Amino acid sequence: MPYSPDTILANLKNGEYSPLYFLQGEENYYISRISDYIQENAIEESQKAFNLTIIYGADQTVNEIIGQARRYPVLAQRQVLIIKEAQDIKDVNKEKGEELLIRYAGKPVPSTILVFCYRGKKLDKRKSLYKNLDKHAIVIDSDKFYDNQIPAWVRNYIESKGHTVDPDAMQLLADNIGNELERLANEIDKMLINFKNPTQINTTIVSRFVGISKEYNSFELQKAVALRNILKANKIVNYFGDNPKQNPVIPVIALLFSYFSKLLIIHQSGHARETELSKVIGVPPIFLKEYIQASKIYGLKKVIENIHYIREADLMSKGIGISNISEGEILKELIFKLMH
Repeated sequence: MPYSPDTILANLKNGEYSPLYFLQGEENYYISRISDYIQENAIEESQKAFNLTIIYGADQTVNEIIGQARRYPVLAQRQVLIIKEAQDIKDVNKEKGEELLIRYAGKPVPSTILVFCYRGKKLDKRKSLYKNLDKHAIVIDSDKFYDNQIPAWVRNYIESKGHTVDPDAMQLLADNIGNELERLANEIDKMLINFKNPTQINTTIVSRFVGISKEYNSFELQKAVALRNILKANKIVNYFGDNPKQNPVIPVIALLFSYFSKLLIIHQSGHARETELSKVIGVPPIFLKEYIQASKIYGLKKVIENIHYIREADLMSKGIGISNISEGEILKELIFKLMH
């Protein structure tokens, strides 16, 4: 069974290294974090010239990689061999390559840390290669996070840096940057570098250092639509129309679709308790009252209509069925239909 990325990072920080890692999946963040940590910390800086090797899969066969893994370190206890873009190894999914890797996984060289960075895809769990790696190596599945998992990830990441974050700032980062963890981490790091002492991160700080407008952003648009604040929603939409590069329409449509889908679930959940409802729709309990309030403003019939309007706008934004209409106009029309 694959290991948790956080568990492996904790083990590495405690100096616990294994001879073979297979890091796979669509989310590059944890693949990069684990391989980078091993690269930076597994051997001393003075030993890296002879004992750290980084190669790309497209240039190698499994046999060539294993040949390098079997050599002994030079004047050191261990060597590190990192295979970037391992999904491109010429024969990794061919019978001969699989046999060689299975044989090595069963008896890896103890003085070598061999790391495969298999990005964007996963091995077939039904095949012998995966089963043997799962048995003998450290296998990590780095999956894409769902949108409703991002706020908690933002909070945990900021807290791991010694700071705290208020709920609105947490949601603002999640809604405007999205579920790409590498980009989220980079933006948060650029923000936190400005604070030496523990700081409570709020929307003002996010707006200042991440470049998200405090008043004109997707999060505020969602809130305006939820409360049927027509004036505020129109101001934001007009701002988006004037600044299309900074505010592309597709992420906004995706955000609104996710929001009204949650309202639909609330309507269909009957009299579920708030703790249960929070889990079902995947939002922190602190935000649940806002969703319940919106579900009273938008009845079941209107929510279903709005999901239909959002899907129409999504098709229009991708050029299906229409032409010569700007993203700003698509969004203006959508927001009008949602609130009327």
